[in-house]
Amino acid sequence: MNKKKCIVLILILGLTTFYGQNTKGETKIGFNYGFGNEIKNSDYTYTNHYYKLQAYYPIKETNNFKYELVVQPELNFATHQLMNLYFVTPEELNFEEKRLKYTKLKDIKEYAVGIGFIVRKPISKTVSIYILASIGPMITDTETERLSAGFAFSDVLSLGISLKMHEVTFDIRPNRRHISNAGLQNSNAGFNTQNIEFGFSFPL
Repeated sequence: MNKKKCIVLILILGLTTFYGQNTKGETKIGFNYGFGNEIKNSDYTYTNHYYKLQAYYPIKETNNFKYELVVQPELNFATHQLMNLYFVTPEELNFEEKRLKYTKLKDIKEYAVGIGFIVRKPISKTVSIYILASIGPMITDTETERLSAGFAFSDVLSLGISLKMHEVTFDIRPNRRHISNAGLQNSNAGFNTQNIEFGFSFPL
């Protein structure tokens, strides 16, 4: 089972807990900033930094875990450059022209909305750790050799730690991110990045 299928399965299982359960906890809103780069490879470079709004909705709370739904509108600024000329093969139409085009450094903007599910384990009254899996639609404004411009999907798997101080919760959240378009457009190799986010949230 690939990562995208795993994320979708986690989200489906999480959403089913909406039914027949007593919801505890509080709705929160917040803001995150993150940055990262490509997972080590020799084909391309990709660096990014991004801003996320966060809306957290409690689903269920047990003696050991808390379950939450999170909605994350995101604006991502990236730079990308093809390093491996032979990624564009001679079988492609106008391959030499494409090699010249794609090996230039590019600035990319990405607009995404992630829908995620959190499984949280409280460690103390103020500290908790959690896993977050999210998936959502994305629009990218620049064509590259790995991904066509336009519609795509953003899949993110995160580990996080939260520290609550009074009414404000602070988060540190390393993650792995994959973007691709599920074969809906011509180029679909996608990008894989490792990132870290810092953020805060507070109850409504």
